Amino acid sequence: MTTQRKPSANAARRSDTSRRAILAAAFELVGEVGYAKLSIEGIAARAGVGKQTIYRWWPSKGAVLFDAFLSFTEGSDGEAVLPDTGDLEADLKTVLRATVAELNDPRYDEPMRALNTEIAHDPELAAAYSERLDGPMREIKKRRLRAAQQAGQLAEDLDLDLAVEMLWGPLLNRWLQRGGPLTPEYADRVVEATLNGLRPRR
Repeated sequence: MTTQRKPSANAARRSDTSRRAILAAAFELVGEVGYAKLSIEGIAARAGVGKQTIYRWWPSKGAVLFDAFLSFTEGSDGEAVLPDTGDLEADLKTVLRATVAELNDPRYDEPMRALNTEIAHDPELAAAYSERLDGPMREIKKRRLRAAQQAGQLAEDLDLDLAVEMLWGPLLNRWLQRGGPLTPEYADRVVEATLNGLRPRR
């Protein structure tokens, strides 16, 4: 009878160290060389691991980059929530201004653009994005809007999914298309114009 040995604590630590090194390498390289020139070979060389180590955990460079992006953007202080001061307009302006700052951050610009391109052509990556990032973030946004709805600040029959798209969609579209300056003032105008159409009719 054979028995399976459990991985040692040292082996687990080595795996975790290698994984972190790979994610850091992918995130750094895509900013330096762009997504088109990013390769598994390049990531492996920067991380100091073999290519097979990467393929053991990820099927493609897009999958590596997605995990790298998540590891560098997710918080460590519990579940994310949107501010709720009771002033919906002020809270949304705060959140959309933070979104503008992130989209304009040169550390994240190239990885996010690369992911958007790859998601459009990779169904598996698109499913992972929906499950692990877009879906949870949408629910967080809807939760804040639902609280405002229950407080009578938004129409009772409001489609919350549509409201999320109306608020965040213009920012993402302007960023993707480079269609104009993406500024805090633009974010404020989006909030004001959108809420004018979403508030209850008197």
